[in-house]
Amino acid sequence: MTDEPHRPPDPRDPAPPAPEELRRALGAFATGVTVITALEGGEPVGFACQSFTSVSLDPPLVLFCADHRGRTWPRIRAAGRFCVNVLGADQEEVCRRFGSKTGGKFQGLEWDRSRWGAPALRGVLARVHAEVREVHLAGDHDVVIGRVLEVETADGGRPMIFFRSGFGIDRPETAAPPPDDLWAWGDHWG
Repeated sequence: MTDEPHRPPDPRDPAPPAPEELRRALGAFATGVTVITALEGGEPVGFACQSFTSVSLDPPLVLFCADHRGRTWPRIRAAGRFCVNVLGADQEEVCRRFGSKTGGKFQGLEWDRSRWGAPALRGVLARVHAEVREVHLAGDHDVVIGRVLEVETADGGRPMIFFRSGFGIDRPETAAPPPDDLWAWGDHWG
């Protein structure tokens, strides 16, 4: 890192990429898929999230990004505590449910209330229970830093991978995008 001042844009620099171009390029980066859940006002809320990562082991911190204009993220923020449910490869229906802007995400879904007060989805590969520690505005998203309270892991299982607008990396390159282009509007989740 340098202490150089920020340089003004050079008119000869190329224009930044359009959102579609950026989405296409970043689609080449395979990510895991999670569902961030919380209980707010006694009601379970959650959204599918592929922008989740660890930040620090000591202290134990994690990070996820959420559209600050979304409906679910403000409710999770108000709850203060959340659960990151790491989805397995066989949980595509769960991902679609929580990636949708419509419908009852928890309707007919079996889940448990964690001792930290957040919905813990069943059958996931891992759960990270955390509380909101910091929130940083970054463009159209909030970068959320959570302090980890507890982790739970399952034995075995393959992770759900999202790659080039589809699930998995072993599918043919000509595979069609998910119905309703599920992740094309993923930047509006939360």
